[in-house]
Amino acid sequence: MNFSYFATVARGLEPIAAQELESLGAKEVRPDFTGVHFAGDRALLYKVNLWARTIFRVLVPIGEFHCPNAEILYREIQKIDWHEYLNPEHTLAVTSTGGNKKLNHTHFTALQVKNAIVDQQRAKFGQRSSVDVQNPDITVNVHIHQDKCTVSLDSSGTSLHRRGYRQAMGAAPLKETLAAALLDMAQWNASLPFVDPLCGSGTLPLEAGLKAMNIAPGLLRQKFGFESFADFDPQLWQQIVTAAQNSKLSAPQALIWGSDRDPDIIEQAQSNAERCGIAHQIKFTQAELAQIEAPADCGVLMLNPPYGERLGDVKELAALYKAIGDICKQRFKGWTAFVLTGNKELAKKIGLKAARRIPVYNGSLACTLLKYELY
Repeated sequence: MNFSYFATVARGLEPIAAQELESLGAKEVRPDFTGVHFAGDRALLYKVNLWARTIFRVLVPIGEFHCPNAEILYREIQKIDWHEYLNPEHTLAVTSTGGNKKLNHTHFTALQVKNAIVDQQRAKFGQRSSVDVQNPDITVNVHIHQDKCTVSLDSSGTSLHRRGYRQAMGAAPLKETLAAALLDMAQWNASLPFVDPLCGSGTLPLEAGLKAMNIAPGLLRQKFGFESFADFDPQLWQQIVTAAQNSKLSAPQALIWGSDRDPDIIEQAQSNAERCGIAHQIKFTQAELAQIEAPADCGVLMLNPPYGERLGDVKELAALYKAIGDICKQRFKGWTAFVLTGNKELAKKIGLKAARRIPVYNGSLACTLLKYELY
Protein backbone atom coordinates (compact mmCIF):
# COMPACT_ATOMS: atom_id res chain seq x y z
CA MET A 1 0.00 0.00 0.00
CA ASN A 2 1.31 3.43 -0.99
CA PHE A 3 1.19 6.53 1.23
CA SER A 4 1.85 10.22 0.55
CA TYR A 5 5.04 11.77 1.94
CA PHE A 6 6.76 15.15 1.87
CA ALA A 7 10.55 15.53 1.91
CA THR A 8 11.83 18.89 3.16
CA VAL A 9 14.91 20.25 1.39
CA ALA A 10 17.03 23.38 1.25
CA ARG A 11 15.83 26.13 -1.06
CA GLY A 12 16.97 25.55 -4.64
CA LEU A 13 17.73 21.85 -4.16
CA GLU A 14 14.20 20.64 -4.98
CA PRO A 15 15.05 19.26 -8.48
CA ILE A 16 18.12 17.39 -7.19
CA ALA A 17 16.14 15.91 -4.28
CA ALA A 18 13.35 14.90 -6.70
CA GLN A 19 15.87 13.00 -8.87
CA GLU A 20 17.30 11.32 -5.79
CA LEU A 21 13.85 10.24 -4.59
CA GLU A 22 13.04 8.80 -8.03
CA SER A 23 16.31 6.84 -7.98
CA LEU A 24 15.27 5.36 -4.61
CA GLY A 25 11.96 4.17 -6.06
CA ALA A 26 9.58 7.00 -5.11
CA LYS A 27 6.39 7.43 -7.16
CA GLU A 28 4.32 10.54 -8.01
CA VAL A 29 7.36 12.77 -7.38
CA ARG A 30 6.42 16.46 -7.44
CA PRO A 31 8.83 19.24 -6.42
CA ASP A 32 7.40 22.14 -4.39
CA PHE A 33 8.98 25.13 -2.63
CA THR A 34 11.66 23.77 -0.22
CA GLY A 35 10.27 20.27 -0.51
CA VAL A 36 9.21 17.36 -2.70
CA HIS A 37 5.91 15.44 -2.55
CA PHE A 38 6.18 11.72 -3.29
CA ALA A 39 4.42 8.41 -2.70
CA GLY A 40 5.51 4.93 -1.73
CA ASP A 41 5.08 2.10 0.71
CA ARG A 42 6.46 1.76 4.24
CA ALA A 43 9.67 0.15 2.95
CA LEU A 44 10.31 3.25 0.80
CA LEU A 45 9.82 5.52 3.83
CA TYR A 46 12.53 3.58 5.68
CA LYS A 47 14.79 3.45 2.62
CA VAL A 48 14.58 7.20 1.92
CA ASN A 49 15.46 8.02 5.54
CA LEU A 50 18.42 5.64 5.37
CA TRP A 51 19.78 6.53 1.90
CA ALA A 52 18.81 10.11 1.03
CA ARG A 53 21.82 12.42 0.85
CA THR A 54 20.18 15.75 -0.05
CA ILE A 55 16.98 15.98 2.06
CA PHE A 56 16.41 17.18 5.63
CA ARG A 57 13.46 15.10 6.78
CA VAL A 58 10.49 13.05 5.58
CA LEU A 59 7.05 14.10 6.82
CA VAL A 60 4.04 11.75 6.82
CA PRO A 61 0.83 13.79 6.40
CA ILE A 62 -2.05 12.59 8.63
CA GLY A 63 -4.54 15.44 8.24
CA GLU A 64 -5.38 18.59 6.33
CA PHE A 65 -8.05 21.18 7.07
CA HIS A 66 -9.22 24.80 6.67
CA CYS A 67 -7.50 26.80 9.42
CA PRO A 68 -7.98 30.58 9.48
CA ASN A 69 -7.37 31.06 13.23
CA ALA A 70 -6.21 29.57 16.54
CA GLU A 71 -9.66 28.46 17.73
CA ILE A 72 -10.30 26.41 14.58
CA LEU A 73 -6.75 25.03 14.73
CA TYR A 74 -7.33 23.74 18.29
CA ARG A 75 -10.75 22.29 17.38
CA GLU A 76 -9.50 20.51 14.25
CA ILE A 77 -6.43 19.07 16.01
CA GLN A 78 -8.77 17.65 18.67
CA LYS A 79 -10.78 15.85 15.98
CA ILE A 80 -7.74 13.69 15.15
CA ASP A 81 -7.61 10.44 17.16
CA TRP A 82 -4.13 10.93 18.59
CA HIS A 83 -4.13 7.50 20.26
CA GLU A 84 -3.51 6.08 16.77
CA TYR A 85 -0.14 7.84 16.73
CA LEU A 86 1.06 8.25 20.32
CA ASN A 87 0.16 7.16 23.80
CA PRO A 88 0.76 9.07 27.06
CA GLU A 89 4.02 7.16 27.65
CA HIS A 90 5.48 8.67 24.45
CA THR A 91 7.34 11.97 24.71
CA LEU A 92 6.16 14.62 22.28
CA ALA A 93 7.43 17.65 20.37
CA VAL A 94 5.47 19.93 18.04
CA THR A 95 7.12 21.98 15.29
CA SER A 96 5.37 24.62 13.23
CA THR A 97 6.19 26.23 9.87
CA GLY A 98 4.47 28.82 7.72
CA GLY A 99 1.63 31.01 8.90
CA ASN A 100 -1.25 33.30 7.97
CA LYS A 101 -2.74 36.59 9.23
CA LYS A 102 -4.11 35.15 12.48
CA LEU A 103 -1.48 32.43 12.99
CA ASN A 104 1.71 34.39 12.42
CA HIS A 105 3.90 33.10 15.29
CA THR A 106 5.14 29.55 14.86
CA HIS A 107 5.80 29.12 18.60
CA PHE A 108 2.19 30.07 19.43
CA THR A 109 0.87 27.74 16.70
CA ALA A 110 2.96 24.84 18.03
CA LEU A 111 1.76 25.54 21.58
CA GLN A 112 -1.87 25.53 20.46
CA VAL A 113 -1.39 22.14 18.76
CA LYS A 114 0.42 20.68 21.77
CA ASN A 115 -2.38 21.84 24.07
CA ALA A 116 -5.04 20.26 21.85
CA ILE A 117 -3.19 16.93 21.81
CA VAL A 118 -2.48 16.69 25.54
CA ASP A 119 -5.98 17.92 26.46
CA GLN A 120 -7.40 15.05 24.42
CA GLN A 121 -5.05 12.60 26.17
CA ARG A 122 -6.05 13.89 29.64
CA ALA A 123 -9.74 13.55 28.80
CA LYS A 124 -9.29 9.98 27.51
CA PHE A 125 -6.64 8.53 29.78
CA GLY A 126 -6.23 10.88 32.72
CA GLN A 127 -2.59 11.37 31.77
CA ARG A 128 -0.62 13.04 28.98
CA SER A 129 2.63 12.90 27.03
CA SER A 130 5.58 14.87 28.35
CA VAL A 131 7.19 17.40 26.03
CA ASP A 132 10.79 16.68 25.01
CA VAL A 133 12.08 19.12 22.41
CA GLN A 134 15.55 17.50 22.24
CA ASN A 135 14.83 13.81 21.72
CA PRO A 136 11.08 13.14 21.49
CA ASP A 137 9.51 9.79 20.63
CA ILE A 138 7.01 11.47 18.31
CA THR A 139 7.39 14.82 16.54
CA VAL A 140 4.25 16.40 15.09
CA ASN A 141 4.72 19.03 12.39
CA VAL A 142 2.04 21.56 11.45
CA HIS A 143 2.41 23.67 8.33
CA ILE A 144 0.12 26.67 7.79
CA HIS A 145 -0.17 28.01 4.23
CA GLN A 146 -2.79 30.73 3.76
CA ASP A 147 -5.88 29.20 5.42
CA LYS A 148 -4.83 25.56 5.06
CA CYS A 149 -3.14 23.48 7.77
CA THR A 150 -1.29 20.23 7.05
CA VAL A 151 -0.55 18.00 10.04
CA SER A 152 2.27 15.46 9.69
CA LEU A 153 4.35 13.04 11.71
CA ASP A 154 8.11 13.53 11.34
CA SER A 155 9.56 10.15 10.33
CA SER A 156 13.18 11.33 10.50
CA GLY A 157 13.56 12.72 14.01
CA THR A 158 16.61 14.97 13.96
CA SER A 159 17.41 16.44 10.54
CA LEU A 160 18.95 13.92 8.14
CA HIS A 161 21.81 16.33 7.42
CA ARG A 162 23.11 15.37 10.88
CA ARG A 163 24.69 12.13 9.72
CA GLY A 164 26.36 11.50 13.04
CA TYR A 165 29.96 11.71 11.85
CA ARG A 166 30.64 15.42 12.24
CA GLN A 167 31.25 15.96 15.94
CA ALA A 168 34.25 18.11 15.05
CA MET A 169 33.80 21.04 12.66
CA GLY A 170 35.54 24.21 11.61
CA ALA A 171 33.95 27.65 11.34
CA ALA A 172 31.10 28.15 8.83
CA PRO A 173 30.86 24.50 7.73
CA LEU A 174 28.75 23.34 4.78
CA LYS A 175 25.71 21.27 5.67
CA GLU A 176 26.22 17.64 4.64
CA THR A 177 23.09 17.77 2.47
CA LEU A 178 24.41 20.77 0.52
CA ALA A 179 27.82 19.11 0.10
CA ALA A 180 26.10 16.02 -1.35
CA ALA A 181 24.00 18.23 -3.66
CA LEU A 182 27.12 20.09 -4.90
CA LEU A 183 28.64 16.75 -5.93
CA ASP A 184 25.47 16.05 -7.93
CA MET A 185 25.55 19.53 -9.51
CA ALA A 186 29.15 18.89 -10.51
CA GLN A 187 28.08 15.55 -12.04
CA TRP A 188 30.98 13.97 -10.20
CA ASN A 189 31.13 10.20 -10.31
CA ALA A 190 33.31 7.83 -8.32
CA SER A 191 35.56 6.95 -11.27
CA LEU A 192 37.04 10.49 -11.15
CA PRO A 193 39.57 11.76 -8.58
CA PHE A 194 38.10 14.38 -6.26
CA VAL A 195 40.20 17.12 -4.60
CA ASP A 196 39.18 19.82 -2.12
CA PRO A 197 42.24 21.92 -1.17
CA LEU A 198 40.28 24.10 1.29
CA CYS A 199 38.49 21.21 2.96
CA GLY A 200 38.02 22.55 6.50
CA SER A 201 36.62 19.76 8.67
CA GLY A 202 36.20 17.61 5.57
CA THR A 203 32.52 17.70 4.64
CA LEU A 204 32.96 17.64 0.83
CA PRO A 205 35.56 14.81 0.74
CA LEU A 206 33.58 12.85 3.35
CA GLU A 207 30.33 13.10 1.38
CA ALA A 208 32.28 12.11 -1.76
CA GLY A 209 33.74 9.15 0.13
CA LEU A 210 30.35 7.96 1.40
CA LYS A 211 28.92 8.22 -2.12
CA ALA A 212 31.90 6.55 -3.79
CA MET A 213 31.77 3.61 -1.37
CA ASN A 214 27.98 3.32 -1.58
CA ILE A 215 27.54 3.89 2.14
CA ALA A 216 24.02 4.89 3.18
CA PRO A 217 24.46 8.06 5.29
CA GLY A 218 21.71 6.97 7.67
CA LEU A 219 23.78 3.98 8.81
CA LEU A 220 25.80 6.45 10.92
CA ARG A 221 22.71 7.63 12.87
CA GLN A 222 21.46 6.29 16.19
CA LYS A 223 17.71 6.70 15.73
CA PHE A 224 14.92 7.66 13.34
CA GLY A 225 11.52 9.08 14.24
CA PHE A 226 9.61 6.25 12.52
CA GLU A 227 11.04 3.73 15.02
CA SER A 228 8.48 5.09 17.55
CA PHE A 229 5.52 4.93 15.11
CA ALA A 230 2.63 2.64 16.06
CA ASP A 231 2.98 0.79 12.71
CA PHE A 232 6.79 0.43 12.88
CA ASP A 233 7.90 -2.88 11.35
CA PRO A 234 11.26 -3.81 12.98
CA GLN A 235 11.73 -6.86 10.74
CA LEU A 236 11.29 -4.86 7.54
CA TRP A 237 13.60 -2.13 8.88
CA GLN A 238 16.29 -4.69 9.73
CA GLN A 239 16.09 -6.14 6.20
CA ILE A 240 16.64 -2.67 4.71
CA VAL A 241 19.55 -1.94 7.08
CA THR A 242 21.18 -5.32 6.35
CA ALA A 243 20.86 -4.79 2.59
CA ALA A 244 22.52 -1.36 2.96
CA GLN A 245 25.35 -2.81 5.07
CA ASN A 246 25.94 -5.52 2.48
CA SER A 247 26.06 -3.02 -0.40
CA LYS A 248 29.07 -1.08 0.97
CA LEU A 249 32.20 -1.11 -1.21
CA SER A 250 35.60 -1.66 0.37
CA ALA A 251 37.34 1.30 -1.31
CA PRO A 252 36.62 4.15 -3.75
CA GLN A 253 37.62 3.68 -7.40
CA ALA A 254 39.67 6.88 -7.48
CA LEU A 255 41.52 9.18 -5.07
CA ILE A 256 39.43 11.38 -2.76
CA TRP A 257 41.63 14.00 -1.15
CA GLY A 258 41.11 16.96 1.14
CA SER A 259 43.73 19.40 2.40
CA ASP A 260 43.82 22.52 4.52
CA ARG A 261 46.55 24.81 5.85
CA ASP A 262 45.40 24.43 9.49
CA PRO A 263 46.75 21.23 11.14
CA ASP A 264 44.06 21.33 13.85
CA ILE A 265 41.31 21.46 11.23
CA ILE A 266 42.86 18.51 9.37
CA GLU A 267 42.88 16.60 12.66
CA GLN A 268 39.14 17.30 12.93
CA ALA A 269 38.58 16.10 9.36
CA GLN A 270 40.51 12.92 10.11
CA SER A 271 38.49 12.20 13.25
CA ASN A 272 35.27 12.76 11.28
CA ALA A 273 36.52 10.27 8.66
CA GLU A 274 37.17 7.74 11.42
CA ARG A 275 33.56 8.10 12.62
CA CYS A 276 32.44 7.44 9.05
CA GLY A 277 34.59 4.32 8.93
CA ILE A 278 36.43 5.60 5.85
CA ALA A 279 39.60 7.08 7.38
CA HIS A 280 41.82 4.65 5.44
CA GLN A 281 39.97 5.06 2.14
CA ILE A 282 40.25 8.84 1.70
CA LYS A 283 43.24 11.13 2.18
CA PHE A 284 43.58 14.25 4.33
CA THR A 285 46.79 16.28 4.41
CA GLN A 286 47.91 19.56 5.96
CA ALA A 287 49.11 21.77 3.11
CA GLU A 288 49.08 25.37 1.93
CA LEU A 289 46.98 26.02 -1.17
CA ALA A 290 50.16 27.05 -3.01
CA GLN A 291 51.62 23.55 -2.45
CA ILE A 292 48.78 21.64 -4.12
CA GLU A 293 49.53 19.68 -7.29
CA ALA A 294 47.08 17.69 -9.43
CA PRO A 295 47.36 13.99 -8.48
CA ALA A 296 46.09 12.79 -11.89
CA ASP A 297 45.49 13.96 -15.48
CA CYS A 298 41.80 14.65 -14.92
CA GLY A 299 39.27 14.86 -12.13
CA VAL A 300 37.06 17.26 -10.19
CA LEU A 301 38.49 20.08 -8.07
CA MET A 302 35.96 21.66 -5.71
CA LEU A 303 36.48 24.60 -3.36
CA ASN A 304 34.30 26.44 -0.88
CA PRO A 305 36.46 29.47 0.02
CA PRO A 306 35.32 32.10 2.55
CA TYR A 307 32.94 34.67 1.03
CA GLY A 308 33.74 37.61 3.27
CA GLU A 309 30.26 37.33 4.83
CA ARG A 310 31.20 35.39 7.94
CA LEU A 311 34.91 34.60 7.62
CA GLY A 312 37.86 36.76 6.68
CA ASP A 313 38.14 40.26 5.30
CA VAL A 314 37.16 40.82 1.66
CA LYS A 315 40.43 42.61 0.82
CA GLU A 316 42.51 39.79 2.27
CA LEU A 317 40.37 37.22 0.49
CA ALA A 318 41.02 38.81 -2.93
CA ALA A 319 44.54 37.30 -2.85
CA LEU A 320 43.09 33.86 -2.02
CA TYR A 321 40.66 33.99 -4.97
CA LYS A 322 43.47 35.05 -7.31
CA ALA A 323 45.59 32.13 -6.04
CA ILE A 324 42.69 29.75 -6.73
CA GLY A 325 42.57 30.94 -10.34
CA ASP A 326 46.35 30.67 -10.75
CA ILE A 327 46.50 27.12 -9.36
CA CYS A 328 43.58 26.01 -11.54
CA LYS A 329 45.28 27.41 -14.67
CA GLN A 330 48.79 26.26 -13.93
CA ARG A 331 48.40 22.88 -12.20
CA PHE A 332 45.00 21.39 -12.98
CA LYS A 333 44.86 21.34 -16.79
CA GLY A 334 42.46 18.63 -17.93
CA TRP A 335 40.37 18.93 -14.76
CA THR A 336 36.99 20.54 -14.09
CA ALA A 337 36.98 23.02 -11.20
CA PHE A 338 33.99 24.18 -9.16
CA VAL A 339 34.05 27.14 -6.79
CA LEU A 340 31.13 27.93 -4.46
CA THR A 341 31.01 31.60 -3.62
CA GLY A 342 28.58 34.13 -2.19
CA ASN A 343 30.61 37.14 -3.33
CA LYS A 344 30.54 38.21 -7.01
CA GLU A 345 33.38 40.71 -6.61
CA LEU A 346 35.69 38.09 -5.14
CA ALA A 347 34.68 35.60 -7.85
CA LYS A 348 36.03 38.03 -10.49
CA LYS A 349 39.49 37.76 -8.88
CA ILE A 350 39.68 34.10 -10.00
CA GLY A 351 40.39 35.47 -13.47
CA LEU A 352 38.88 32.55 -15.40
CA LYS A 353 35.79 32.44 -17.60
CA ALA A 354 33.09 30.29 -16.01
CA ALA A 355 31.61 27.63 -18.30
CA ARG A 356 28.51 27.59 -16.11
CA ARG A 357 27.03 29.50 -13.18
CA ILE A 358 24.66 27.48 -11.01
CA PRO A 359 22.58 29.43 -8.43
CA VAL A 360 22.55 27.75 -5.00
CA TYR A 361 21.72 28.76 -1.44
CA ASN A 362 24.14 28.11 1.42
CA GLY A 363 21.67 28.46 4.27
CA SER A 364 19.91 31.79 3.59
CA LEU A 365 22.86 33.16 1.60
CA ALA A 366 22.42 33.33 -2.19
CA CYS A 367 25.55 31.82 -3.75
CA THR A 368 26.80 30.63 -7.11
CA LEU A 369 28.58 27.40 -8.00
CA LEU A 370 31.05 28.40 -10.72
CA LYS A 371 32.20 25.72 -13.16
CA TYR A 372 35.53 26.06 -14.94
CA GLU A 373 36.75 23.76 -17.73
CA LEU A 374 40.54 23.80 -17.40
CA TYR A 375 42.37 23.27 -20.71
